[in-house]
Order: sequence, then structure tokens, then C-alpha cells
Amino acid sequence: MAITSRTLRVEEIWGTAIGVDVRDPMLSRTLDDVFAWFHRVDDLFSTWRDDTEISRLARGELRLNDASIEVREVLRLCDSVQAESRGAFDITFAADPRVEPRPGLAAIDPSGLVKGWALERAADIISADGVRNFTINAGGDVLTRGRPAPGTNWRVGIQHPWTRAAVAAVVEGSRLAVATSGRYERGEHIISPLTGTHPTGLISVTVIGDDLALADGYATATVVLGCEGMDWIATVPGVEALGITDDQRVITTDHFDDFRAA
Repeated sequence: MAITSRTLRVEEIWGTAIGVDVRDPMLSRTLDDVFAWFHRVDDLFSTWRDDTEISRLARGELRLNDASIEVREVLRLCDSVQAESRGAFDITFAADPRVEPRPGLAAIDPSGLVKGWALERAADIISADGVRNFTINAGGDVLTRGRPAPGTNWRVGIQHPWTRAAVAAVVEGSRLAVATSGRYERGEHIISPLTGTHPTGLISVTVIGDDLALADGYATATVVLGCEGMDWIATVPGVEALGITDDQRVITTDHFDDFRAA
């Protein structure tokens, strides 16, 4: 129950490091609630476990009407992004007979959106405690609120696909939702629901928007669409994007540079 003026906490969950950096006084139990939420998300959505709701839905052991409100909310968001992307984002891609089965693939897999959605809900938990200045980072998905210090903005580095110690760009702002999807860090793990094979053309895509769940889904869809995906994402209202091609060209939407750090 202690109150501290700055808190940084990092835990390994979902196969990645999740870090929460709070720059205001807050109750220590609030971060306990946040990380308990992250564990609940794993209990609901992990495709690596047989006992989660998403795995049981995929096997037909759980009806959608009997699923938790969180699962139904995420699936509605996935349907929305699927429609917007004309099928480039499709959580049933692993059910395609062209897709080779492997561990971690499930017939229903919202992993391309659920991480961003979970971070948005975690931000709500922190904000409800009266905290205004914080950031959450989970494996390339970053959400910021307020400022790290008076008169300064949060700065978010976008990982360089080929040079681990370098960044491809740095963006800044007080309220950011930054999602990156790529084919480099975990290998060729992204599968196109349009072809049943790994996409080509874009090695990584970063999307900046107002909602991290949607930015997450849009980034995945853009990678699937390849270089033409940058033309598509440029038509989506309220977001900007940076794509890096397989031949190391950088493509940005018209107003992405508005977010670049000076």
C-alpha cells in the first residue's frame, strides 16, 4: 500500500518483457493490479496453453456466448479490423489447410491485436488511481500518457530490423499508441491469411494512432499486405505508419514525420 513518486516494474509475461514506468505518486497495489491483469490476459488468450478460453473456443469446447466479456470484446475488434483490411487481418488463418501446423498456432488466434488491447486496459487501471504520467512497453507495443517530466515528451524508439542496438526512428509525444509488427525478431512467424504463406515486401511496420489495440491490428495487416499495405494504411483515418521493405527502403505515410523526435 506504499505510495512512491516514481515506479518502474518489469516482468516477463506473454513471452516478452512488459515494463511499466510511472512518473507520479501511486499506490503500490495499483501495479499489482496491472500485472495481475496481464496474467489474466494470458489465462484468457494464450494459444500456447490448452486451458485458455481462446484455445477452448478454437477446439469447439466453449461457445462464444459462454466466453468471458473480455474475449467477446477482443473478437469484435478483430472482426472490425478484418473488415477494414479486406481480410489481411484474420484470426482464423491457422485453420487454413495451407498453413502448416506448429506449436502456438490455434484455429482462433487474436495475438495480432490482443497485446495492444491489453495495454489499453492496463492504462485504464493506472489512470483510475489518479496517475497521469506513465508509459507501458510490451515487446514493441508502447503506450504513453502525460509526460516523463515537466516540459518534455515521451520518446519511443522504433527497433531497427537488422541492427539490434540501433533504432530506425524515434517518435515523441505526450499521448502515443505505437505498435510494431515485424518479420525479424521472431523469424517468419507471420502468416498471410490471403495466401497461407509468409508475407514478403515489408520486414517491419510501425503504426501510430490513438488506440493501441487498433494500431496493433493495423500493423499486422500492413505487413501481410506487403508494400501495397503502405498504400492501404495511408487511407485509414487517424493513424500514421512507417514501413521498412525487404530491400531496406523506408516508406512513411504523409504525416508520420509529425511524430518524429526533433
